[in-house]
Amino acid sequence: MQLLRIDCLGHELRLEGSMAGWQALFWNNKLVSQLDANANDDGQSVHQFVLVGESASEDGEAITSNIECQLNTELNWQPFELSYQLQIDGEVVDKSSINEKDIETQEVTPREQAPRKIGFAGLASLGFKLLKSAKVIKVLFAAGSLAAYAWLFSLQFAIALILCLVFHEYGHIKAMKYFGMKTKGIYLIPFVGGLALSDEKINTRWQDVVISLMGPFFGLMLSLVAMVGYWITDIEILAGIAAFNALLNLFNLLPVLPLDGGHVLKSITFSVNSILGLLACIAGAVLGVYLSYSFGLALLGFLLAIGSIEILFEWKTRHQSQLLPLDRYGQIVSTVWYCLTIGGLCGVIYVIGSGGNEALGLPLKILGS
Repeated sequence: MQLLRIDCLGHELRLEGSMAGWQALFWNNKLVSQLDANANDDGQSVHQFVLVGESASEDGEAITSNIECQLNTELNWQPFELSYQLQIDGEVVDKSSINEKDIETQEVTPREQAPRKIGFAGLASLGFKLLKSAKVIKVLFAAGSLAAYAWLFSLQFAIALILCLVFHEYGHIKAMKYFGMKTKGIYLIPFVGGLALSDEKINTRWQDVVISLMGPFFGLMLSLVAMVGYWITDIEILAGIAAFNALLNLFNLLPVLPLDGGHVLKSITFSVNSILGLLACIAGAVLGVYLSYSFGLALLGFLLAIGSIEILFEWKTRHQSQLLPLDRYGQIVSTVWYCLTIGGLCGVIYVIGSGGNEALGLPLKILGS
C-alpha cells in the first residue's frame, strides 16, 4: 500500500510497503530503492539513493552532479504511525509523521499498467461507467424498480420497499461523505436492490467497515422508528415495514461477498492475515451456496458469482494491497458493531412476529427455518 507521498527536489517521492516488511521507494515514478520482506523487521528502515542533478556553469555549460539522498522511517502498523526524515546531501529537509487519519484522506497514485486489449469485460465496464455518469439513468432505474415491485406485489408494497432501499443506501452515502469522499448518489436496480456509488476509492479497511455497516445500521434505525410508530398508532403497515425492512437488512449482513456483511468479514479477517481472510471468505461463499440452494434464492446465486471474483482479486493482490489494515481495536469494534446490528434486526423481527399476525410473522418463520 502507499505509505508516504512527499516532495523531493521538485518531484514526488512515494513510499510503498506491506506488513511483511517489503518497501519500495519511487522518485518521479522511478524505483530508486527497495527493501525485501524481513521477518525480524523492527519497523525502522533506511533508504539511500543517488539522484543526478544538473546546473549551469558561468560559461553556460551544463554541470552534472550526484545528489545523495536518504529517507529514514520508523513504522508502526497497529496503531498505524509513520515517522520519517528526508536528508539531501546530509542536510535534513523534511521531517514529520503521519497516522491513520492521514492515510484515509490521501490520494493514492495508481501504478503504471501495461495497456490491455479491450475485451467483453472491458466494454461492459466502460458501459457501466457511462451509465453511472448519466443522471437520467437514476430516474429510469427508480421508475423501473417501482414498476417491477408493483407488478410482483402491490404498489403500496413497492413504495415501502423502495423507501427501505433508499434509506439503507443513504447510510452508505452518509458514511462516504463522513470520510470526505465524493459521491454519485443512489441507484435503484430492478429485482436486485440499490447501489451507492462514489467517485473515489477507499484507503483503509476501517473505511470499508464503516461504509458497509452504515447501510444496515440506518436500516435498523428505520425499523425501530416504524416499530415505535406501530405501537403508538396501531397502523399495521408500519409493523410490516419494520419487520420486512429488518429482514432485508439482515439478508444484507450475511457474511457473503459482495453483500455488506461479506465486506465486513473480509476487512476484519484480511487485517489479521491473508490466509485467514481467504478461508473466511470461502466459508462465507459456501454458506451462500447452501442458502441459495435451500431457499431457491436465484439473486444470491448471482451475487455469489460476483463475490467469487472479488475473493480471487483480493487474494491475488494481497501483497500489494492499497488498504491500511484494521488494528486490534478496530477489529474488535467492527465485530461488536456487526453483531449488535444483527442482534437489533433479529430483535425487531422477533417482537413484531410474535404478535400473532400471520403476515407479520413471516420474517420470523424465515429466520426459524
